Formats: sequence, structure tokens, C-alpha cells
Amino acid sequence: MRKIVLTYGLISGGILAATFLVSLQFHDAIGFENGMVVGYTSMVLAFLLIYFGVRSYRETLPGGRVGFGKALGVGLLIAFVASCCYVATWEAIYFGTKSDYIEKYQAHMLEKERKAGATPEALAAKQAEMDKFEEMYKNPLINSAITFMEPLPVALIMALVSAGLLSRKKKEEREPAVA
Repeated sequence: MRKIVLTYGLISGGILAATFLVSLQFHDAIGFENGMVVGYTSMVLAFLLIYFGVRSYRETLPGGRVGFGKALGVGLLIAFVASCCYVATWEAIYFGTKSDYIEKYQAHMLEKERKAGATPEALAAKQAEMDKFEEMYKNPLINSAITFMEPLPVALIMALVSAGLLSRKKKEEREPAVA
């Protein structure tokens, strides 16, 4: 199981890291809103490997059957390895380079509030909130935790769907319906 988890997790993590690095080069052209679409689309594609990893694990078992809990566990482990690759990539970029991400994010959020008709007091409160976030984000542990939360929903969904699809009995093993 370890080999399957690491193989599929690292491939998935490599896809996450590569698409992240490529899209980062075009972030200014893409923008924050479209960047989220590109990011989450790449996560869905990368986390498709959870399905193939769980299926590969199932095929190594006697009878080719796996229970839902075990399939979910394998899927979550693959997702964890891939997500760690994603977090490591972000941490290396954020702390290893002179990233201006926070400044651009703050400007984007304040402009969004301005366009929505926020009062000067609301803008000042938003700026104070963003300043507090910036200070917290300088801590590598908090930064990692926040970054880890980005792929988590997609990974959980893919692991649940994969476990649900792959833990079913094969057609020839199902009992005939009683009429």
C-alpha cells in the first residue's frame, strides 16, 4: 500500500506543483478570480489520480475487492501526500523569493470592497483585517495550515467519490435480486 500511496500521491503532487508554478507566471494576466478557477481545475485533474491509486490498491487485494473505509483511507493518504507537495511548493515560493502576493491580494480585496460601495470606515476595517492576516501569514506554520486548506475540499470529495465507486462488489459477485 505504501508504494501505491507514494507513487500516486507524488505524481498528483507533481501535477499540482507544476500547474501551480506555470499559472503563477501568468497570475497578473489571469487575475485572482480566474486564478482560483485555474487552480481548482488543476486540483480536480491532479486528484483524479486518487481514483487510479485506489483502483490499483484494490487490484492488489485477493478477490479484487476493497471496503469503503479502506478505499477512503488509501484515497486520503494519496491526497495528503499530494497536498504536502502543494504546500511545500508554496512555502518555497513564498519564503524563498521576494513574493508580493500579500500586497497584491490586499489591493485586490480592497478594490473589490470599493467597487461594492464600501464606506471609508468599512475600507479601514478591511485594511486592518488584512494587516492582521499579513502578520499571521508570516508564520510558516500558519501559512502552511492555510495553504493546506486550499486543496482539502477537492481532495476529500475525490477520495469519497473514489471510495464509493471502487468499493462496490463486482457484477459477477452480486447476489441476484429476489423477486
